[in-house]
Amino acid sequence: MFYRVKVTDHIRVPPNMFNRPEQEAVLENVKSTYENFISKELGFVVNVIDVGKISEGVIVPGDGAGYYETQFELLVYKPELNELVYGKIRDITDFGAFLDLGGAEGMVHISQSMDDFVSFSKEKVLQGKKSNQSLKVNDKCQARIIAVSYKDINRPKIGLTMRQEGLGKIEWLQQQHEEKAVAQEEKKEK
Repeated sequence: MFYRVKVTDHIRVPPNMFNRPEQEAVLENVKSTYENFISKELGFVVNVIDVGKISEGVIVPGDGAGYYETQFELLVYKPELNELVYGKIRDITDFGAFLDLGGAEGMVHISQSMDDFVSFSKEKVLQGKKSNQSLKVNDKCQARIIAVSYKDINRPKIGLTMRQEGLGKIEWLQQQHEEKAVAQEEKKEK
């Protein structure tokens, strides 16, 4: 889920930026510190939206930089269990598919890719044995988050499934919708 989060922190502004307007210098340092930052509490920081209140700066002896207590707003993505997500397949391996969720990456284990026996080919394709459905790089999919781990904060893991009703490759879902519409129309005619 995407959130707007207000944060207060002490932002370091180096001496070579003292000649710039305070707002501009602080904003640049907030961006360099927080953009692409990942934490268990915030999730994935996507963007710095705005800098609000900036308190008077303090210079720390021995450092020479100014530290400003600053309030600012961030756009963050915090993955939540059972959240429905849309993504594009970035890579396929022999154990599953990696989906680009826009700011984060999730992994669909091969056993969670479809409700079928799935095989992997050297052309980076996951193929269902009975359904003959396939997943390839750049396919757009709808999935559900089933696990989130921040054990390695530099590489958090998001586990996904596409085996539930209404999940999978977008083309499959459109085809299912069309088949249901045709079946309902036929039922009405009888």
